[in-house]
Amino acid sequence: MAMNATEQALAVDAACSGNPGPMEYRGVHLPSGQQVFHFGPIQGTNNIGEFLAIVHALALLKQKKLDMPVYSDSRTGLAWLRNRKAKTTLARTPETAEALDLVARAEKWLRENPQHAPVLKWETGLWGEVPADFGRK
Repeated sequence: MAMNATEQALAVDAACSGNPGPMEYRGVHLPSGQQVFHFGPIQGTNNIGEFLAIVHALALLKQKKLDMPVYSDSRTGLAWLRNRKAKTTLARTPETAEALDLVARAEKWLRENPQHAPVLKWETGLWGEVPADFGRK
């Protein structure tokens, strides 16, 4: 499948400085390149950010009654989505509590909303960096 730059879709990505460390994520509308949402930074991990970004995008699309795919370049985030469970080993501390509470909320949303927009793998090797990338590599 080739990526169509005019496709109505959202692309999501996360960034984390350290692991754990300050984590943030965002969603970008593919055709316009406009940032649709941004969250953070809070103390977390990159994988948590990737997972939360996907679920944030799905919840936003459902709330706005929009039907379009969500792209993520995160194999871990996509696996956690399929399992409706984040397999994080992040220890709960006062600093990480917010991220872990958001993970629990995201897992609950997925259980309550089994039908949602399609989530597809962003093929970085074919299409370049996901448009929501923070450019910190």
